[in-house]
Amino acid sequence: MPNKKFKLSVRISSENPSAIKPVIEQVIGKAGIVKPTADGFEVQAELEGASARDLNRTLLSELRRAEKKTRLRAEWTCDDTIEKFFDYAQKSQSSTKKP
Repeated sequence: MPNKKFKLSVRISSENPSAIKPVIEQVIGKAGIVKPTADGFEVQAELEGASARDLNRTLLSELRRAEKKTRLRAEWTCDDTIEKFFDYAQKSQSSTKKP
């Protein structure tokens, strides 16, 4: 299955934001923007992968290796589909295409 390009918009909160910042920078690299917030970070990026679920799982797993009490609310957009996740759980999937 070929990789797809996804736009990521995510709020990451953590008990220890300084522990997860290097992980975010490593995973996101130069493909995005990382802004600090009161309890973590807001990230906008473009990443490639097989699915939003796989990319979300990889991101959260890496973050939790650095700090177990890390949470994320992510929105992954590819073509006309938006998938929203809270931690590992997919909360919704919708289409931006109008009928």
